[in-house]
Amino acid sequence: MPHDHGHTHIDPESGDRRVSIAIWANGLLTVAQIVGGILSGSLALIADALHNFSDMASLVIAFVARKIARRPADERMTFGYGRIEIVAALINYTTLILIGFYLIYEGGMRMIDPPEVAGWTVVILGGVALVVDTLTALLTYSMQKGSVNIRALFLHNLSDALASVAVIIGGSLIILYDMRWVDPAITIGIALYILYLAFTEIGGPIRTLMLGSPPDIDNAAVVEALRSVDGVADVHHVHLWQMEEHKAALDCHVVLTAGGWGKIEKNKAAIKDRLKEDFNIAHSSLEFEHEDRAHENADLYGHGKPEEEENRFH
Repeated sequence: MPHDHGHTHIDPESGDRRVSIAIWANGLLTVAQIVGGILSGSLALIADALHNFSDMASLVIAFVARKIARRPADERMTFGYGRIEIVAALINYTTLILIGFYLIYEGGMRMIDPPEVAGWTVVILGGVALVVDTLTALLTYSMQKGSVNIRALFLHNLSDALASVAVIIGGSLIILYDMRWVDPAITIGIALYILYLAFTEIGGPIRTLMLGSPPDIDNAAVVEALRSVDGVADVHHVHLWQMEEHKAALDCHVVLTAGGWGKIEKNKAAIKDRLKEDFNIAHSSLEFEHEDRAHENADLYGHGKPEEEENRFH
């Protein structure tokens, strides 16, 4: 399966402006919600404020990561700086998880002894939060389709908007029926939703940073395509990984037939063309072996068998 590149591209400077606007909006909203939460006694409002604060921190991290990712490769970072956006996404998802667990704890404590809550303050600030969260989500919607870094932000903002709706409903129930337990109950609901989003999405950045093979590329199909090239007898020691979010790479040992050995350059060009056309793998490093002198019993993936690695150190 070819690597999917059908995402929307946004001009970098325009994208930076969108993220900057979102940072300021979320920063002001966080201050307003914390003050309002303290004055009204609403944990749900403070929970929403903490979530918005994590959004602001996430936006700052993402903004800096976007800037760094555009730096060219140098002698210290020979692969370039593109992976910084993957690191930023992992940091953002991790903060979401920590906040989610903290809110569940606080909500549980409040359920035992629900405090007095000023419903109108909750409703008004919840409405303001909904407007800001919706604005931020709209600013990042088109950008999140092509960036795991921005997708983490978008999910932050989307969950914030839904949380704000829940806060408004909770404040309304407090005003109408004095249902104080609704506030911590909504807090726990917000926290569970935050955890669901974070745990659903965090696997992608972890896989990339662990040098996992690209999830949308069929490894078996890649190996079969390599073996089908004229003059190739077999392949082994195959490594497939993502250099950056949208850049897959491969290195492997290619075993050539006697006839293929006489035209290595032609075979190399054919292999690289096949990788680019069929799988959009533009970066590949190939080591060639003659079939008469090829590694015996070599593993298809990885560097070798565990016992072989052990014997090296004895």
